[in-house]
Amino acid sequence: MTDSSITVSRRAMLGGSAALCATPGFATAAAPKPAEGKMDLIPTTLKVNGKDVRLSLDPRTTLLDALREHMHLTGSKKGCDHGQCGACTVIVEGRRINSCLTLAVMHDGDEVTTIEGLGTPQKLHPMQAAFVQHDGYQCGYCTPGQICSAVAVLGEIDAGIPSHVTADLDKVSYSDAEVRERMSGNICRCAAYPNIIAAVRDVAQGTKA
Repeated sequence: MTDSSITVSRRAMLGGSAALCATPGFATAAAPKPAEGKMDLIPTTLKVNGKDVRLSLDPRTTLLDALREHMHLTGSKKGCDHGQCGACTVIVEGRRINSCLTLAVMHDGDEVTTIEGLGTPQKLHPMQAAFVQHDGYQCGYCTPGQICSAVAVLGEIDAGIPSHVTADLDKVSYSDAEVRERMSGNICRCAAYPNIIAAVRDVAQGTKA
């Protein structure tokens, strides 16, 4: 076999490969075909901050996007959008959840409380007032989620729901350790954690008084 015959063989091979890639059948097989048609909208009713709200939603809409984009309740913040920072925490049926990780249509008929539903500038919720008093808000971006989570945490403790650090499962009571454990999913990049704990402690003591 001569050098020229080898050159011709390589060119033939490269040319054949290029022709193969250019054929419609090959291109169709290599690239996934996008979905055709529009997604049907699903009627969904939520009770948000005491008011019934009827929406027609793409079933892929998260609860967070339904609140922010469809109802313009922008108090709940979109942070990581992966359920890791807690900025989007809201209270659904009395339980705190990351609203970025759940679909709105899954909560048809549910009662949802956001930071806008806890208090008003004229009449703050006790937890909001405590955060202000102890300077627990810092930059403020995580604060709505922190406050919603803190309110629900005290409800969990009062209901006797244990956490990972509860020593006696038959006697769940307030402690700073309980609050730190339960709110570990709410990240504050300003590191106002001591102030937040002090605020929650004040409300817990006030509740028991």
